[in-house]
Amino acid sequence: MDYIKVKGHDHLIRDPKTNSIININVSEYEEYISRRDFKLKESQKIQNLESDVTNMKEDLNEIKFLLRRLINESWWSNTWKFKQKFWICKI
Repeated sequence: MDYIKVKGHDHLIRDPKTNSIININVSEYEEYISRRDFKLKESQKIQNLESDVTNMKEDLNEIKFLLRRLINESWWSNTWKFKQKFWICKI
């Protein structure tokens, strides 16, 4: 197929069948692919970090829940022991 050169742009040609402009500069295309891949990797890193932060928040909430439960059970256990001693001494 015969392509038509675009005036003033050595790296561009026009396809007469579709009237589309085609960039024939391979290094520009490779730079575009490189930039696209870099942005994709950065986006994936951000998604992974957001997921990690969400998981850490869930873990911290679970730890807080377990600590509160442990404290409450310890308090009730100590209170019960105190009451038992008090009642034993009183009788």
